[in-house]
Amino acid sequence: MMNIKNTISILATLLVLFVTTPVNALGSEQQQGGPVDDPVRELNLSPEQREKIRAIREQTREERAAINQRLRATNRALEELLDSENPIEAAVEQRLREVAEAQAASMRIRVLTEFRIRRVLTPEQLTTLRTLRQNARDARRGRDWDNRDVEQREGVERQRGLRNQRNGLGPLFPRRADSPVKPRP
Repeated sequence: MMNIKNTISILATLLVLFVTTPVNALGSEQQQGGPVDDPVRELNLSPEQREKIRAIREQTREERAAINQRLRATNRALEELLDSENPIEAAVEQRLREVAEAQAASMRIRVLTEFRIRRVLTPEQLTTLRTLRQNARDARRGRDWDNRDVEQREGVERQRGLRNQRNGLGPLFPRRADSPVKPRP
């Protein structure tokens, strides 16, 4: 579910960048042959495609705003209930259902918007979009790895049999290639 949200948020970011970038700026840098840093430029959208995407976003703007407001309100209500002196389990369950419904509505509108936008793109643009998303996922994983606690990273490295950066020692009892791996209890 998180991957879908991340994918949709990347597309939304791309679209926001697209909508806020002037049309003249899109073409000038590509004609100069310089590196393309803007993901929206890499899609190479035609003016007709830009207009269709703007229209799709406009059609769902009010609904998205209402759904996002509802989601924030249901999350606040759940937090307030959990912060109360003696929350009742039935009430917590009800608030959880409300939050889940709001999240589902939010996901639904984002996915439908993306689906409609994808129908505007050519097969080549869809391939480019998939590549951009994969690169963004890979970069995010790299940032996540960099942000992990040092001890946690060292533990993962030790489990993989990699050298420990702190003391330079490998595993105490390296696994032989012919020995079977026993699952941990």
